[in-house]
Amino acid sequence: MIQDNPALIDAIRDRFAHVGTCPFQGERIFFENAGGALTLKSVAETSAFYAAIPDNPGRINPAGQGTQGVINKAKDDLAVFMNASSGQFFAGESGTELLFRMIRTACLVAPKGSKVIGSSIEHPATRSAACRWAEIAGLEYVNVPHGNDTGLVTADDYTALMTPDVAVATILHASPVTGMGMDVAAISAAIRFVAPDCLIIVDGIQHAAHGQLDLDGYNVDGYAISPYKVFSRHGYGIAWISDKLSALPHDMLIDAPATGWEFGTRDAGSYATVSEVVAYFDWLGSEVSDETEPRKRIEAAGRAILAYETHLTNTAINGTGNLPGLRDMDHVTILAGADNPAREGLVSIVVEGHVSEDVVEILNQQGIRTHTRKADHYSGNVLTPLGLTDCIRISFCHYNTEQEIARLLGAIKVLGENG
Repeated sequence: MIQDNPALIDAIRDRFAHVGTCPFQGERIFFENAGGALTLKSVAETSAFYAAIPDNPGRINPAGQGTQGVINKAKDDLAVFMNASSGQFFAGESGTELLFRMIRTACLVAPKGSKVIGSSIEHPATRSAACRWAEIAGLEYVNVPHGNDTGLVTADDYTALMTPDVAVATILHASPVTGMGMDVAAISAAIRFVAPDCLIIVDGIQHAAHGQLDLDGYNVDGYAISPYKVFSRHGYGIAWISDKLSALPHDMLIDAPATGWEFGTRDAGSYATVSEVVAYFDWLGSEVSDETEPRKRIEAAGRAILAYETHLTNTAINGTGNLPGLRDMDHVTILAGADNPAREGLVSIVVEGHVSEDVVEILNQQGIRTHTRKADHYSGNVLTPLGLTDCIRISFCHYNTEQEIARLLGAIKVLGENG
């Protein structure tokens, strides 16, 4: 277990850039991981190396062939990391852009008059794309309401609204507002029980950093991540698509390979940084288990991350030492409840008598980085039904520590004492 091994926590933190300080602010505790996780030092070094190479991947010269090899290796690494025995990986502008592309393609091949199903908990990356392309393609959009008290949506919720004419479905793997993880495999099975040929596309952007990905187990057709939220850098997204989705009519160059989904010259550096991320999970798995196979080590790393991040969120909620937890502070309300087993490294709260934006600034002045979520086009689907205009999102990752959480609890406790 990570929490029982201080030396391992130190080794983990040593692999990340700016883990305890911000180059603009100085000393800083980073609880804004849902907005973009810390970057591996190896990612920064690798990115800089490939940024200086002028050759296009695939050209018949040593650099062109070498960078193409880097891209090919990264796709193989992704297949191990995400457990994909078929389909293909490709990079795009961002996770959001890739979700739009996949959903657009699925909607435009769907039979006229069929349906698109999604849920109200989803990030606008999928909800906006599904609603827009359903209307353009002459499809009916079906909204599955999420549970306001639980902050998630279930397979039973989908089943209640499923019909055989559902041709496209979207699923959110984890909410960046409530922090709750959805059972993608169960939801996918519920969809396919009623509509076996439905094209299912998953937003895995918030979930991916927690290290438990199993595409073969999900039985879906598309899955997108944003690597800057998985210890890499900004500027690109990664998608996986099934062989079925790969072969469907999609945006492509005339006479290009029929299953090609990438546009233009590839950035070898972005792919190379993916390999660094996978190597990190492999390393962590070797530290927390005796597994020898890469996939098994990655699975072990995912289990260790889940256990430690659950420990961190429980510490924030229940308290540590002589500090009360968030649940015991009368001036604090925890979104989706204090006891929610679906939580993935994130606690969103409201502090009575304080505008969330002000709380975030007060914490920031003390070197504690959090974030405000407002009832806008990003988070209104979650906050408005709760009668909230805003909340404070506190998001942890496995390089955070109990000592950092103690600082946070102390600062929030004072807010109640000062009124």
